Amino acid sequence: MPRWIELDELANLRDVGGVPTTDGGEIAPGRLLRSDNLQTLTDADVDALLALGVTDVVDLRSDYERDAEGPGPLTKTSVAHHPHSFFREWREGVGEDKSDDPDAAEAVEERPEAVPDEALPWVDLEPSVALENEVAGVYLSYVADRPDSVLAGLRHIAEADGAALVHCAAGKDRTGTLVALALLLAGADREAVIADYAASSERAQRILDRLLASDTYAENLRGRPLSSHLSRPETMRAFLEHVDATYGGVEPMLERLGWTGDDTARLRAKLRD
Repeated sequence: MPRWIELDELANLRDVGGVPTTDGGEIAPGRLLRSDNLQTLTDADVDALLALGVTDVVDLRSDYERDAEGPGPLTKTSVAHHPHSFFREWREGVGEDKSDDPDAAEAVEERPEAVPDEALPWVDLEPSVALENEVAGVYLSYVADRPDSVLAGLRHIAEADGAALVHCAAGKDRTGTLVALALLLAGADREAVIADYAASSERAQRILDRLLASDTYAENLRGRPLSSHLSRPETMRAFLEHVDATYGGVEPMLERLGWTGDDTARLRAKLRD
């Protein structure tokens, strides 16, 4: 059962504590939370997150999304914010593409075209990794296109002083991918990880309603059926099966990008008692 946390302005907030591990244990509660956009938190919501021990936020939204939405209420607190877009982005005055990484090109299929910084995550873009399950291909593209963000996000979870909270816009695709990787590295049972990913479907209508209320997302979402917003277990399963078949598992894939055994040990220590 997902550990839902009910706040006024979040539809998809939950603690992944309690997810079973392969050795008969479980992920410790109060260490890793996942959610949708934090942009419209009430004062009471902010107080609740602080009371839950949140010290670090890993924000997977694109630069465009963050700029369009502006600073959220939680940025006015002592909580550390770590922005790590999962899309390749160039920005005027910043310089070369920050996702270039020679190790990444060797480890995963490269994306032929960059995602412009004005693109929203669900704009119809060709993923750099083509799979029969197109959404699973998008998840693989996160790793291919932004290995820097994937590794940094995992390290921020491991190094957080208190609870780390990972979010994007809906809290299901980008967030679901990073959280799945973190849980598997910590020894979580694969089917339990897939079930946690799929739990976002329980809140699909609420998530969609919140996004439609935002000028940043509404135009791109109107007219799309609710079914297109579901987190289907077969999607995460296809993603993980491709990782296994191509790289031998999550950890070997990430090691080719610069992840280390010490990184895994720190993450495991963070998420396990």
